[in-house]
Amino acid sequence: MAKKLYVGGLPFETTEEALRAAFGQAGTVTLVTIIKDKFSGRSKGFGFVEMATDEEAQAAIAMWNEKEFEGRTLKVNEARPMEDRPQRREPFSRGPRNNGGRFGNRNRF
Repeated sequence: MAKKLYVGGLPFETTEEALRAAFGQAGTVTLVTIIKDKFSGRSKGFGFVEMATDEEAQAAIAMWNEKEFEGRTLKVNEARPMEDRPQRREPFSRGPRNNGGRFGNRNRF
């Protein structure tokens, strides 16, 4: 069964192909995802690698955890499932605001 690994401390220039090649030394890589900022498209410095078996995942952790990769030290461990988060508030609600009169003259007589 496939095992998903968290990989932190990635250099911002790292590509998914380079990460696949590095972890491929420990076994069969089934999926590589580098997390990117949705606005700039720049890497956030972490990602996930899915290995084909638990044994290959453990080998990848032993091979890469606390080791240097492209000039930075990686942190590699088993990925935890995403936790439920509370729903966020509307960022641009149209309700009344008290902004101290700094933005426009809405509060003037």
